[in-house]
Amino acid sequence: MPTPTPVEPTPVVPTPTPVEPTPVVPTPTPISNPFVDVTEQDYFYNPVLWAVANQITAGTSATTFGSNDTCTRAQVVTFLWAVEGRPEPATTVNPFEDVSESDWYYKAVLWAVGKNITAGTSATTFGPYDTCTRGQVVTFLWRAAGSPEPTSSANPFTDVSEEHYFYKSVLWAVENKITSGVAPNTFGHNNPCTRAQVVTFLYSAENKK
Repeated sequence: MPTPTPVEPTPVVPTPTPVEPTPVVPTPTPISNPFVDVTEQDYFYNPVLWAVANQITAGTSATTFGSNDTCTRAQVVTFLWAVEGRPEPATTVNPFEDVSESDWYYKAVLWAVGKNITAGTSATTFGPYDTCTRGQVVTFLWRAAGSPEPTSSANPFTDVSEEHYFYKSVLWAVENKITSGVAPNTFGHNNPCTRAQVVTFLYSAENKK
Protein backbone atom coordinates (compact mmCIF):
# COMPACT_ATOMS: atom_id res chain seq x y z
CA MET A 1 0.00 0.00 0.00
CA PRO A 2 1.28 3.55 -0.69
CA THR A 3 2.75 5.45 2.27
CA PRO A 4 0.61 8.46 3.32
CA THR A 5 2.02 11.86 2.42
CA PRO A 6 3.61 13.59 5.45
CA VAL A 7 1.59 16.45 6.90
CA GLU A 8 4.60 18.69 7.39
CA PRO A 9 7.31 18.42 4.71
CA THR A 10 10.91 17.92 5.80
CA PRO A 11 12.95 21.11 5.23
CA VAL A 12 14.73 20.99 1.90
CA VAL A 13 17.40 23.67 2.09
CA PRO A 14 18.36 25.50 5.32
CA THR A 15 18.04 29.25 4.91
CA PRO A 16 19.43 32.14 6.97
CA THR A 17 18.09 32.43 10.51
CA PRO A 18 15.38 35.08 10.86
CA VAL A 19 15.50 37.68 13.61
CA GLU A 20 12.34 37.68 15.68
CA PRO A 21 10.83 40.89 17.02
CA THR A 22 10.81 41.57 20.74
CA PRO A 23 7.66 40.03 22.26
CA VAL A 24 4.88 42.56 22.48
CA VAL A 25 3.83 41.79 26.06
CA PRO A 26 6.95 41.29 28.18
CA THR A 27 6.37 39.87 31.66
CA PRO A 28 8.70 39.71 34.67
CA THR A 29 10.68 36.53 35.14
CA PRO A 30 11.41 35.17 38.62
CA ILE A 31 14.89 33.75 38.01
CA SER A 32 18.32 35.16 37.40
CA ASN A 33 20.06 34.57 34.09
CA PRO A 34 22.74 31.85 34.15
CA PHE A 35 23.37 31.88 30.39
CA VAL A 36 26.34 33.55 28.71
CA ASP A 37 24.55 33.40 25.33
CA VAL A 38 21.45 35.27 26.58
CA THR A 39 21.63 39.00 27.36
CA GLU A 40 19.05 41.64 28.29
CA GLN A 41 19.45 43.14 24.83
CA ASP A 42 18.31 39.94 23.10
CA TYR A 43 14.72 39.73 21.84
CA PHE A 44 14.52 36.30 23.47
CA TYR A 45 15.73 37.34 26.96
CA ASN A 46 12.34 37.24 28.75
CA PRO A 47 11.09 34.20 26.77
CA VAL A 48 14.18 32.17 27.70
CA LEU A 49 13.97 33.00 31.41
CA TRP A 50 10.22 32.35 31.34
CA ALA A 51 10.73 28.97 29.68
CA VAL A 52 13.40 27.93 32.17
CA ALA A 53 11.46 29.22 35.20
CA ASN A 54 8.40 27.24 34.07
CA GLN A 55 10.47 24.10 33.33
CA ILE A 56 9.50 24.14 29.66
CA THR A 57 13.13 23.65 28.77
CA ALA A 58 16.56 23.99 30.32
CA GLY A 59 19.86 25.12 28.90
CA THR A 60 22.10 22.99 26.75
CA SER A 61 24.59 23.33 29.62
CA ALA A 62 24.70 25.05 33.00
CA THR A 63 25.84 28.29 31.37
CA THR A 64 24.48 28.12 27.79
CA PHE A 65 20.94 28.10 26.46
CA GLY A 66 21.88 27.17 22.89
CA SER A 67 19.96 30.13 21.52
CA ASN A 68 21.00 29.59 17.91
CA ASP A 69 20.75 25.80 17.93
CA THR A 70 18.06 24.53 15.58
CA CYS A 71 15.02 22.85 17.10
CA THR A 72 13.88 19.35 16.21
CA ARG A 73 10.34 18.04 15.91
CA ALA A 74 10.79 16.15 19.18
CA GLN A 75 11.95 19.27 21.00
CA VAL A 76 9.11 21.44 19.75
CA VAL A 77 6.34 18.99 20.69
CA THR A 78 8.00 18.50 24.08
CA PHE A 79 8.06 22.26 24.68
CA LEU A 80 4.38 22.47 23.73
CA TRP A 81 3.52 19.50 25.94
CA ALA A 82 5.35 21.15 28.86
CA VAL A 83 3.46 24.43 28.34
CA GLU A 84 0.19 22.47 28.59
CA GLY A 85 1.26 20.93 31.89
CA ARG A 86 2.63 17.59 30.60
CA PRO A 87 -0.75 15.85 30.32
CA GLU A 88 -0.95 12.10 29.92
CA PRO A 89 -1.53 11.08 26.28
CA ALA A 90 -5.06 9.94 25.49
CA THR A 91 -3.65 6.72 24.03
CA THR A 92 -0.57 4.54 24.47
CA VAL A 93 -0.78 3.25 20.90
CA ASN A 94 2.54 4.12 19.25
CA PRO A 95 2.78 3.61 15.47
CA PHE A 96 6.31 5.00 15.16
CA GLU A 97 9.41 2.86 14.77
CA ASP A 98 11.64 5.81 15.70
CA VAL A 99 9.86 6.58 18.99
CA SER A 100 10.21 4.25 21.97
CA GLU A 101 8.91 4.32 25.54
CA SER A 102 12.39 5.07 26.88
CA ASP A 103 12.71 8.26 24.81
CA TRP A 104 12.43 11.59 26.65
CA TYR A 105 9.92 12.77 24.04
CA TYR A 106 7.73 9.63 24.09
CA LYS A 107 4.71 11.03 25.95
CA ALA A 108 4.99 14.40 24.21
CA VAL A 109 4.86 12.76 20.78
CA LEU A 110 1.85 10.57 21.64
CA TRP A 111 0.09 13.58 23.17
CA ALA A 112 0.78 15.80 20.13
CA VAL A 113 -0.38 13.14 17.67
CA GLY A 114 -3.47 12.39 19.77
CA LYS A 115 -4.37 16.10 19.81
CA ASN A 116 -3.85 16.38 16.02
CA ILE A 117 -1.11 18.93 16.56
CA THR A 118 1.15 16.99 14.24
CA ALA A 119 1.40 13.61 12.55
CA GLY A 120 4.32 11.45 11.56
CA THR A 121 6.56 12.08 8.60
CA SER A 122 5.23 8.72 7.38
CA ALA A 123 2.83 6.06 8.65
CA THR A 124 5.58 4.50 10.78
CA THR A 125 8.04 7.34 11.47
CA PHE A 126 7.73 10.53 13.48
CA GLY A 127 11.07 12.06 12.49
CA PRO A 128 11.94 13.20 16.02
CA TYR A 129 15.35 14.57 15.02
CA ASP A 130 14.22 16.28 11.83
CA THR A 131 14.68 20.05 11.92
CA CYS A 132 11.49 22.00 12.58
CA THR A 133 10.78 24.94 10.29
CA ARG A 134 9.01 28.23 10.95
CA GLY A 135 6.01 26.99 8.97
CA GLN A 136 5.83 23.81 11.02
CA VAL A 137 6.22 25.51 14.41
CA VAL A 138 3.46 28.09 13.83
CA THR A 139 1.23 25.26 12.57
CA PHE A 140 1.84 23.25 15.76
CA LEU A 141 1.00 26.33 17.83
CA TRP A 142 -2.10 27.09 15.80
CA ARG A 143 -3.43 23.56 16.15
CA ALA A 144 -2.63 23.53 19.88
CA ALA A 145 -4.72 26.72 20.14
CA GLY A 146 -7.68 24.96 18.48
CA SER A 147 -7.01 25.97 14.85
CA PRO A 148 -8.74 29.38 15.13
CA GLU A 149 -9.70 31.21 11.96
CA PRO A 150 -7.56 34.27 11.26
CA THR A 151 -9.58 37.45 11.63
CA SER A 152 -8.18 38.84 8.38
CA SER A 153 -7.32 37.34 5.01
CA ALA A 154 -4.65 39.99 4.37
CA ASN A 155 -1.48 38.17 3.34
CA PRO A 156 1.68 40.19 2.65
CA PHE A 157 3.89 37.15 1.97
CA THR A 158 4.81 36.00 -1.53
CA ASP A 159 6.00 32.63 -0.17
CA VAL A 160 2.68 31.83 1.56
CA SER A 161 -0.39 30.92 -0.48
CA GLU A 162 -3.79 29.38 0.26
CA GLU A 163 -2.77 25.90 -0.89
CA HIS A 164 -0.03 25.68 1.76
CA TYR A 165 -0.86 23.67 4.89
CA PHE A 166 0.53 26.54 7.00
CA TYR A 167 -1.50 29.33 5.33
CA LYS A 168 -4.02 29.96 8.14
CA SER A 169 -1.50 29.32 10.88
CA VAL A 170 0.88 31.93 9.44
CA LEU A 171 -1.87 34.57 9.16
CA TRP A 172 -3.02 33.76 12.69
CA ALA A 173 0.52 33.90 14.12
CA VAL A 174 1.31 37.21 12.45
CA GLU A 175 -1.93 38.96 13.39
CA ASN A 176 -1.45 37.81 17.00
CA LYS A 177 2.15 39.07 16.97
CA ILE A 178 3.53 35.62 17.78
CA THR A 179 6.01 36.10 14.96
CA SER A 180 6.48 38.17 11.82
CA GLY A 181 8.09 37.66 8.46
CA VAL A 182 11.81 37.51 7.83
CA ALA A 183 11.23 40.40 5.40
CA PRO A 184 8.19 42.57 4.61
CA ASN A 185 7.04 40.17 1.86
CA THR A 186 8.65 36.92 3.04
CA PHE A 187 7.63 34.67 5.90
CA GLY A 188 10.50 32.19 5.48
CA HIS A 189 8.36 29.12 6.13
CA ASN A 190 11.21 26.70 5.31
CA ASN A 191 13.72 28.46 7.55
CA PRO A 192 14.80 26.24 10.44
CA CYS A 193 13.61 27.46 13.86
CA THR A 194 16.15 28.00 16.62
CA ARG A 195 15.62 27.29 20.31
CA ALA A 196 15.44 31.03 20.97
CA GLN A 197 12.78 31.53 18.31
CA VAL A 198 10.64 28.62 19.46
CA VAL A 199 10.53 29.73 23.10
CA THR A 200 9.74 33.26 21.88
CA PHE A 201 6.81 31.92 19.83
CA LEU A 202 5.56 30.01 22.87
CA TYR A 203 6.00 32.97 25.18
CA SER A 204 4.13 35.31 22.84
CA ALA A 205 1.33 32.77 22.35
CA GLU A 206 0.94 32.33 26.10
CA ASN A 207 0.70 36.10 26.58
CA LYS A 208 -2.23 36.13 24.15
CA LYS A 209 -4.33 33.76 26.26
